[in-house]
Amino acid sequence: MSKRFKSCATLAAVLSLAASGADAATDVAHILWKDLRPATQAVAEDANLPMIAAKLPDHGETLSLNLQDKAIQLAGYALPVDRDGDLVYQFLLVPWTGACSHMPTPPPNQIVLVTPAHPYKMKEAYDPVAITGVLQPGMEKSQLFILDGVSVVQSGYTVRKADVASVDRVPDAVTLPVNSPWSFLNKKKN
Repeated sequence: MSKRFKSCATLAAVLSLAASGADAATDVAHILWKDLRPATQAVAEDANLPMIAAKLPDHGETLSLNLQDKAIQLAGYALPVDRDGDLVYQFLLVPWTGACSHMPTPPPNQIVLVTPAHPYKMKEAYDPVAITGVLQPGMEKSQLFILDGVSVVQSGYTVRKADVASVDRVPDAVTLPVNSPWSFLNKKKN
């Protein structure tokens, strides 16, 4: 009888853990890029061009602390920081294609440094992806090796051990104005 009781108790504990894991998955907040900046900060479309830190009074360093330690899901474009061939071990998630390498860098509160739970197989820079993980506000600097040299980019958030999935589109992606020298990047998003 004792063995049977222990078996039932073990099964109940396993089922309880599985159920609580399922509940935890539903606690993921699906956020947009605007959720990472103060409500008073202009959005890119309002300025008719992507935001850059130099144009903002706080240089884009004001972070959203109400998302700290929360499980989030955010879609954006992946720009590799640490890679080996097509495997990416760390990347910057940015709100538009071309950010940081082909055009001005977004403010830190619009850049997330992502370390995937498992290396992510990337087809090309600026792949549209959705990340899921725990958001940590805090300034970090990353060194990017781009065609015209090394660039240091400051991100305002990190997500470690992130789940990364390819997506067809980024819901709140910035579309560059037609007269922008980088407007050719708009086609890549569609």
